[in-house]
Amino acid sequence: MTETRLVATTIRRDWREVYAYAADPRHLVEWASGLAEAQVSEAPDRPGTWLADSPMGRVEVVFAPPNDLGVLDHTVRLPDGTEVPNPLRVVPLGDGAEVVFHVRRRDGMSDEEFAADADHVARDLESLRRILEDG
Repeated sequence: MTETRLVATTIRRDWREVYAYAADPRHLVEWASGLAEAQVSEAPDRPGTWLADSPMGRVEVVFAPPNDLGVLDHTVRLPDGTEVPNPLRVVPLGDGAEVVFHVRRRDGMSDEEFAADADHVARDLESLRRILEDG
C-alpha cells in the first residue's frame, strides 16, 4: 500500500471543455510544469506515447485513451525506466468542473519530498484553472 494525497481545484468551465484542454498533451507545457518544461511531442515510433523534457529529465507519458468519463490517468516513464502511474480526473461540478489528482508517495520518498510533490501539483492545477477561466 502507498500513501495518497488528493489535490484538487475547481474550474468555472464546463467539465468537457476542461477535459478536452487537459487531455491534449501539447498543452502540458502551459500548465503542468512538474511534468513538462519544454515542447511535448509524440514519439515517432510509438503512437500515443508523448516525450517531454521535465524537471526529472526526458520522460515518456502515456495517457488513458480518450473517453467520456473525464479520466486523464497517465503513466510517466522516468529516465531510469521507473514507471509512475498518475490518476487524474475531471468531474462535473454544477456547471463547472473539479480536477482531482492523486499524488502518490513513491518508494524512498521523504515526507518533505512527498509534500513538495503535492505542492507542485497544486500549483500546476492552479495554472490550469487560471488558463481556462481567464484565457
